[in-house]
Amino acid sequence: MARSSSPSQKNRHLRQLGQYLKPHWIQTASGILALLLVNLLGARIPLLIRDGIDDLRTTFSFDQIANYAIVVLVLASVMWVIRMASRILLFGVGRQVEFDLKQRIFEHLLRMEPAYFATNTIGELISRATSDVDNIRRLLGFAILSFANTIFAYAFTVPVMLSLNVRLTVVALMVYPVMLILVMLFSERLRDEQLKVQEATSRLSELIQEDLSGIALIKIYAQENNERLAFADLNSDLLEANLKLSRTRNTLFPLLGGLASISLLLILATGAGTIANGLLSVGDFVAMILYVERLVFPTALLGFTITAYQRGEVSIDRVEAILRSQPKIADASTVQALPDYGVKGQLEARNLSFSYPDSPVPALNQVSFIIYPGETVAIVGPIGSGKSTLANALPRLLDIAPGQIFLDGQDITTLPLADLRRAIAYVPQESFLFSTTINNNIRYGEPLAEFTDIQHAAKLAQIAPEIDNFPRQYETIVGERGITLSGGQRQRSALARALMIEAPVVVLDDALSSVDNQTATNILQNLKTGTQHQTVVFISHQMGVAALSDRIIVMDQGHVAQVGTHTELVQKPGLYQQLWEQHKLEEVLR
Repeated sequence: MARSSSPSQKNRHLRQLGQYLKPHWIQTASGILALLLVNLLGARIPLLIRDGIDDLRTTFSFDQIANYAIVVLVLASVMWVIRMASRILLFGVGRQVEFDLKQRIFEHLLRMEPAYFATNTIGELISRATSDVDNIRRLLGFAILSFANTIFAYAFTVPVMLSLNVRLTVVALMVYPVMLILVMLFSERLRDEQLKVQEATSRLSELIQEDLSGIALIKIYAQENNERLAFADLNSDLLEANLKLSRTRNTLFPLLGGLASISLLLILATGAGTIANGLLSVGDFVAMILYVERLVFPTALLGFTITAYQRGEVSIDRVEAILRSQPKIADASTVQALPDYGVKGQLEARNLSFSYPDSPVPALNQVSFIIYPGETVAIVGPIGSGKSTLANALPRLLDIAPGQIFLDGQDITTLPLADLRRAIAYVPQESFLFSTTINNNIRYGEPLAEFTDIQHAAKLAQIAPEIDNFPRQYETIVGERGITLSGGQRQRSALARALMIEAPVVVLDDALSSVDNQTATNILQNLKTGTQHQTVVFISHQMGVAALSDRIIVMDQGHVAQVGTHTELVQKPGLYQQLWEQHKLEEVLR
């Protein structure tokens, strides 16, 4: 539900606009100064025409006409040049602020934790970073230009009109208080309707983004018609919101323009008697008409300026809501860098507990273990036992409390995030690939890596033979999110990317679920024999592969149920024994 803007909110918006303009104040001031000069010259031209008309009434001369025409033409030309300069300067400020805001939003979003994007949809964020920033750009370009131009037009025109004839000036301007009242009456209505338009636009953007990302799923379940209907509903809401806004605007703006034109009719109706009484010359009367016409356009434009401001107010709130949000996972006020001699790779959890905001049951409950440097440890357990939560906690992708996870004896919450994530290579189950070449995807963490190193990482991940069979090999474009590759190929490409950075710790969160057991076994053997200096945490449902690990941690309902080697655990009654027997049964049934 849209809310009215209180005076404090309006002041806050004005202060925020001032902050946006502050880095570009010289360019803004130059554009406003140019408008000042334009209006000074514009106020002078009607007086020149007046003088010409009055002079020609006494002594008519073509030379005089030519002289006045040339002077007016020169002033008009200078006005045009200065006006163009003012538009370039002020519209340029709007573009600069647009650039600054988009840069700030993108950099800010890069700092936010993954959970932020679970509660703020991508479509909504994209809408704010594009259409809302565009509204602010218009406010700081068009609105400032038209607002400053209106102020200067009145400031320089009204005093001259009063000096010519007070009565006619009052008659001409008597409708303008009515215009201001109209603007005030329509102001909040325009703002509320503009907010509804922007919210409807965001909802439509969200649906488009989700449907295009999940187009394969839509086709699998033959839901094209339902999605078409859902889009039609949201599109209809947007249409209705736009039509409602248009009706309000199409009511207000013609009223403003019509009232501005009434002042011209009033001066025409009363001016004849003033001339007849000798209180006003013909030249002065023509000048008065020209001055009234000078005020018609800025006054009519006031409605558009109000709309731009109302739209910009809403957009400022929506953009600042993003920039005000603070990352829950960030470097501590005092951080302790990792030692210069390198990270050994020992991981320790001490009574690690974590709960998701909307879940009453802890995802991790008093989890404790030690994984020694160079050790390969498998973490197994039923679905929902907390394995993936643990994997996300190790590189601090979750907001873990201090004193619970340690890397080489150092609390990870005291480490710089960049150092921690450089030390822990994490490969999630949902392997994301960028829409570029396989080569660029593998070297993403090491952009300057040598091609031989890329090939070596691909061999360790068991993806090299398949890449060599592609027509363009490592220069193959994988498409959006790696759509041209199979699930197993995407996972192994993501694994190769993680192995490229040679992190002391590698965490695989069911990252080989789309790979057959033999390939997964080969990969694990490569990790154990080819990278013995690395600590490998292997989360998997593939029991046959997990059995190859040095040790196995068995999780159940958020806590550690068992720890030991495969040989030890398979002989003890318990969860691991049940999982292993289930695995053997599945092998028999295949």
